[in-house]
Amino acid sequence: MTEKLSMKDMPKEVKILLLRELDYDSDGVFVLKNGEKHLDKYINEPVKVDNMFIYPGSTIILDNNPLSITSFLEEYGDVL
Repeated sequence: MTEKLSMKDMPKEVKILLLRELDYDSDGVFVLKNGEKHLDKYINEPVKVDNMFIYPGSTIILDNNPLSITSFLEEYGDVL
């Protein structure tokens, strides 16, 4: 079973290390992919490290706003 872990209280340095393990990076503010700001798939806005959400068991990185999370669950809810 996948363990759920809140990133809310994680130090920013730990979040950036996690991003690097997932083949992403950060400039200290934004999540980067291939040197470019990573855009949330559902709201088409850059994802900030302090607001990122990674669904357990995936490498999909979203902004932690309700619209993005709801849209993600609507799209992938049947396979999760």
